[in-house]
Amino acid sequence: MVSIIPSSGGVFEIKINDELIFSKKELSRFPNDDEVEEIIRERLF
Repeated sequence: MVSIIPSSGGVFEIKINDELIFSKKELSRFPNDDEVEEIIRERLF
């Protein structure tokens, strides 16, 4: 299951089955174009 969980303070995190796959907070940036989609494909397929 892919989840986008709302939060506050500018945190943008995406998890697959409770595994953090992208964190704006950790990387100090938003994802590049198609970056999240590529990570999801790698993890699910």
